Amino acid sequence: MRIDRIWSISAQRTVGHPLDPTIGRVDVVRWSRGQATGQVDPLAIDELDGHVLVVDGVTASDDGALAWIRRAPCVVVAATPRGATASGAPDLVVGAGDELLEALLARIEANPHASRALVDVLRPMPELDVTTGLTLESLAYSTLLAGPEFAAWQASRSRPAPRDHDGHPVRVERRGGELRITLARPSNRNAFSAALRDALFEAMTLAEVDASVERVVLDANGPAFSSGGDLTEFGTAPDVVRAHEVRTQRSVGALLARLGERAVVHVHGTCVGAGVELPAFAARVVADRGSTFRLPEVGMGLIPGAGGTVSITRRIGRQATARLAILGEAIHAAEALALGLVDELTDG
Repeated sequence: MRIDRIWSISAQRTVGHPLDPTIGRVDVVRWSRGQATGQVDPLAIDELDGHVLVVDGVTASDDGALAWIRRAPCVVVAATPRGATASGAPDLVVGAGDELLEALLARIEANPHASRALVDVLRPMPELDVTTGLTLESLAYSTLLAGPEFAAWQASRSRPAPRDHDGHPVRVERRGGELRITLARPSNRNAFSAALRDALFEAMTLAEVDASVERVVLDANGPAFSSGGDLTEFGTAPDVVRAHEVRTQRSVGALLARLGERAVVHVHGTCVGAGVELPAFAARVVADRGSTFRLPEVGMGLIPGAGGTVSITRRIGRQATARLAILGEAIHAAEALALGLVDELTDG
């Protein structure tokens, strides 16, 4: 195979997991623009397993290089020169010399298995339908639940005590042709528990089968739309295979997607994990200007598991989705609007 780039290790770091040094290591490999055409063994790409590949100066016009990069068995980050058109082949794109690169590498090095699983799921996602995408995501999520990074995260924290809740986790109101579904567990910031998931699934199933429902509005009580997965339930499923079956058979995200133009979600306050992933399935997302959005799962040794690799990718693309998930940092409503994660901002 002949390409017009030479790859070589120009910078390398060996980093153990911050919570468990026995988990493994990640080496950073740089592949930079060469002065002359180089020969690369087609099998050499396989040697990158367990690495992070940083590609310098490769743009959308570099066909030979991009075909090689698409096979990389690792996370691929492209550092593009200012003004260059970023290619769709790398998993993440940053500006050349951007400080963001170091932040991304640190997060990937902290959870290499979860980061690799994330990009493996995201690469084919733009070509998959919602059902197939959710199945792929759930299989990867279940695998990571049994992995060392999630185990290390669990061991590093004390499990919150389960709370007693009064009343139903979801309130449903019908007004003419509109069905309003409200998350009603403000005491735990509408954490996405099994009970809340099942209640949402039942309410949205009603909306799907009832042709007289012309509009479905999903919103929430309390200071936050949703704080994401209920931490009191994380890792408690006795059987990851059965957990996968439940996730795919009772997917709230799939229902929201099937509702199509009938569905609108109003979010406010903190939107974490499922609180970002589920709204993104709706045809329209309206956010309070004070809202924030965060995907923390990779930092826990997991990937988004409520459909985010499907829903968010369909809105903002896989490279921006990978960046949100790997960095795990909150973005504000204005940035979410600019990305396309939400469709409208309101003053509350």
